[in-house]
Amino acid sequence: MGMNVLIVDDSSLTRKAIRRIIDVLDLDTEHILEAGDGAKALGILGQTRVDLVLADLNMPVMDGIEMIYHMRGSDDTRHIPVVIVSTESSQTRLEKLLSDNVKDYLHKPFKPEDFKKVIENAIGAKSND
Repeated sequence: MGMNVLIVDDSSLTRKAIRRIIDVLDLDTEHILEAGDGAKALGILGQTRVDLVLADLNMPVMDGIEMIYHMRGSDDTRHIPVVIVSTESSQTRLEKLLSDNVKDYLHKPFKPEDFKKVIENAIGAKSND
């Protein structure tokens, strides 16, 4: 059984690009879910098994930081690995997130090879070659 990945980004183009990279890299996925903000993502997390969250930080309604805060405060979601995929450049902000149990950070724009390494590290397993 493949993993369920939740892509959280307010840009539909970014979500589509990440989905395409996941397909090209042939990662072992069962479902790829999408949310346009943190609040919608929390709704999905409350209803569906998710194995990995790929989240932007700067979004309307609920940003990625608040979403991560809510995830870490819940027994049901605190274990889910989160990878930040963002244009965030504040090193202080990123270090704080990484110390708050975020698995990794990928700066937009990124190369598919970098994406693959970060995802493999986050899930602790190798994808299909």
